Amino acid sequence: MAAPHTDLPLADLKAAARARALAARAGCDPALGAALAAHVLRDAPPPAGAVVAGFWPLDGEIDIRPLLHALAARGHAVVLPVTPRRGEPLPFRRWRPGDAMAAGRFDTAVPVGEAMTPDFLLVPLLAFDRRGRRLGYGAGFYDRTLAGLAGARTLGCAFAAQEVDCVPAGPTDIPLHAVATETGVIFCGGAAQPR
Repeated sequence: MAAPHTDLPLADLKAAARARALAARAGCDPALGAALAAHVLRDAPPPAGAVVAGFWPLDGEIDIRPLLHALAARGHAVVLPVTPRRGEPLPFRRWRPGDAMAAGRFDTAVPVGEAMTPDFLLVPLLAFDRRGRRLGYGAGFYDRTLAGLAGARTLGCAFAAQEVDCVPAGPTDIPLHAVATETGVIFCGGAAQPR
């Protein structure tokens, strides 16, 4: 997946896109995560028995905790990432509602439960397009992780305001199967609804 034709290096295109994405997301209400949860549960629920990776929202991100609670109530094992050193994929640890969280790197909150490997991932992002390309924060943690989880389903989670026409992407950027927002679920690149 190449970036749109330009003389700028991909890193510069991504940096500019990140700045625009942060501005687009500013002022969005994290509580819209309740609407996102309803759309996911109705239109793109994880398969029965799936180990679902979520994320604890950072400041400004849509709050997917209502979805995490609903998935746990439906019997899914829910795991959250633990941010490793740069250059490594994400490990995941089990989280249950009410569990204590520990302080992690980059102001994250991380669970202290057992290590598990997910097969359905809810993925944070700064921007996305309808081809499934996502723009993250720039460290590459999710792309490295997804490259090692062949067969796992991916569902980006964002505000509708974070959609763009085209996300600049390179050969190591892993596309998403779908993206959920407060307005609905978008199945990307002709991807079929996961069941």
